[in-house]
Amino acid sequence: MLRAACVSFGLLACAAPAVWAQTGPQACGNPFVNHFGPWDYRATTAEQRAIVERVHFTPGIEAMVRPGTTMMQDMAADVAYTLEVYPNHHRALLTMWRLSDRHHADPAPGGKITVECWFDRALRFRPDDTVARSMYAQFLHARKRPADAERQLDIALEHAGERPMSHYNIGLLYFELGRHDKALAQAHRAMALGLPRRELMESLVRAGQWREPEAGPGAASAAATPGG
Repeated sequence: MLRAACVSFGLLACAAPAVWAQTGPQACGNPFVNHFGPWDYRATTAEQRAIVERVHFTPGIEAMVRPGTTMMQDMAADVAYTLEVYPNHHRALLTMWRLSDRHHADPAPGGKITVECWFDRALRFRPDDTVARSMYAQFLHARKRPADAERQLDIALEHAGERPMSHYNIGLLYFELGRHDKALAQAHRAMALGLPRRELMESLVRAGQWREPEAGPGAASAAATPGG
């Protein structure tokens, strides 16, 4: 199971055939131009988001059981509207992916452009969004493109800064890709930044890939041992 996305984003991802979609402005459009917005999803208030979400991204749409302003079979049109206003709306990106998987079609009916295009737009709009980029890496992994997925995680790492959860989630995804060396480095980094979560460390232990952090400044607090 592709655990990292399931844990972080609530996705029950399943294996899918490799799909190579065209990306970039010509195929996917300009995420910086829209009749309303566009805005950075991370930088808006709940009240601002509600202007769009209460019509186009309701709980029923997110759960894929009840459309808003479209027919049931065209529910992705509401999600597309949401992503035009908020290109890096994390839950809407996930829902567009899930709708495509449900319909076995990319784009999903009403989705306008491919799922990969929506990720492409999100990351051209806000390249520093590590959550959107990690989701894109998970999408690429599900599409049997591990090298592309790893490249996206490498870029996400460049923007992770001092945020321990960013390092931790990137580490989980590296582990799913089989890059245990990189997963270990992120586990150490998250621990050094004070994150107490142990799931990644325990996964590395079970895989026979865990090593204690090397002694050094800030390493003492990170040198927790399994079961300690």
